[in-house]
Parts: sequence; structure tokens; C-alpha cells
Amino acid sequence: MELRHLRYFVAVAEELHFTRAAERLHIGQPPLSQQIQALEAELGVLLFERNRRRVKLTPAGERFLAHARQILAATDAAARDARRAASGEVGELSVGFTSSLPFTSLLPAVLNDYRQRYPDVTLTLREAFTADQFASLSAGKLDVGFVRFTGIEPPPGLSVREIRRDALRLVINARHPLAAHPAVSLAALRDEPFITYPRDAGTGLGRLVRRLCLAAGFEPQVVQEAREATTQIGLVAAGLGVALLPAPLECVRLAGVRYLPLSDDGAHVSLGVATREGEVPPLLAGFLATLDARLGQA
Repeated sequence: MELRHLRYFVAVAEELHFTRAAERLHIGQPPLSQQIQALEAELGVLLFERNRRRVKLTPAGERFLAHARQILAATDAAARDARRAASGEVGELSVGFTSSLPFTSLLPAVLNDYRQRYPDVTLTLREAFTADQFASLSAGKLDVGFVRFTGIEPPPGLSVREIRRDALRLVINARHPLAAHPAVSLAALRDEPFITYPRDAGTGLGRLVRRLCLAAGFEPQVVQEAREATTQIGLVAAGLGVALLPAPLECVRLAGVRYLPLSDDGAHVSLGVATREGEVPPLLAGFLATLDARLGQA
């Protein structure tokens, strides 16, 4: 049994006239009659009662009509869904992002734009450090990641495109003598205790901070490590040391904390969009196009 047999049958059942059904199907009436007869022979039942005056569905034909319509409707829906999947309109997209990104306007704006354009795509969001995103991308568990890649090289098979840079801010206790300054150089922090990410946290920020401090002529004295940026800010508020964090995090307002610009060259972190190399699937292509459109408005 072929789908065309079902379409022929439904046309005759709805028209109850072989000639009109043949015209509707744009085929000749004799071939249509032959196809219906072949369908009946395959099923082993009569679907129509025929005489010179009328065509009528048999009880078996009435039952078969309901199933035929369901099958054709499901087939049409499957075809539409496949075409929409091929154009990136349906499916599931996994997006990774670093912890500071929700504090910017970029991620919420891109996600909102994408939801408006592709409402039937399921978005799965995952917050993760850059190294973890790289691992998930390589394993096929993420489709795209927003990463802070300064200080971390992507593994083979991945590509990273820089989309913006964020300045680093000195997070300092408000009672510190330097807190009243409009900006601070790293050299002025030579004797300060530092709060930073653990070495195994999967972020390159700790390595970047050390590199900047070495360029300023000293090794940073790390007295406390914390995996969460907000925890680091809280420790600064407690007077345990200073921290260097991306500027978007200065919207985290805690009593007793100040955020100061750094005057040193290179005191910034890059934000990039990471993907697997090779052909870009339709779902991802739509997301990247939405991102580029939003970046073009910036």
C-alpha cells in the first residue's frame, strides 16, 4: 500500500464520484478506478458500493476512511516538521554561558530575540566555566558557548570568535585607602592579599590576574580562593583582600565594596562565542544570525 493509494481513496470517498475525484487528482478516471480496485484487492474488502447511479462507502470503507485521513494528516505533519527542522525552526539547542554573562544585557537580549524568531525551538541553558564548556562542546553536549577565553586555549576541533571585551575592575573594601582613588594601577596592589578563583576552576581569569601582576613587577599573594564571583565580592566586603573581576559584575552591590578601573594595559577579559568546527547545523545558524543581528545593534 502506498500513500498515493490512500490519497486516491480519500478523494473518491469525499467526492463519491470517480470522474470528479479524477479531475481533483489530475489523473484519468480509468487509472483511478484501477488503483481503487487494486487497493480493495490488497485489503481483501470492498470499500465502495458502485452502480450506474451512485458511489457509496461500504461500512469497511467508512472505517478505512477515518484511518486513511489520520495517516495522511500524520504524514503531512511529519513532512512539515522535517522541513522546519531543516530550516532551524524546531528542535533543541544547548547554550552554555559563563557566570558573569547574565549580568550583561547581551545574553538576555539574544535569548529574547531568538525566542521571538524561533518560538518552537527548545533552549537548554547551562552555566559553566569556560574549560567545562569546551569539554561539553567537544563531547557534543553543548551546541554553542559564551566563554571568557582569555588565558585558555580552545582544544582542537573548536573555534572561538571574540564578540566583546570587558574591562577588569578592582574589587576593594570601601575602607581601604585606595578606595577613594578614581583608578588604580596594579603596581599599587603589590602588598595586597588577593582573592581569586582556584586553579582547577576552569576559568582563565586566575592566570590572567597572575600574568598582569607579574607584568606590574610582583607575584600576587593569594590568600583566599572562591569558585563564585559573588562569593569573592562578599569576601572583599569582609575585608579579607582584593579581587579582580569583569566589569559587568560591578552591578553586584554590597555595602562596603567599591569597584575601581585599572589603569594597566591589557586589563580586560575577552568574551567569545565557541562552536565546533565544520558545517553549521540549521538550529545553530539561526542562533548565530540572531546573535550577530543583536551585536550589530550595539
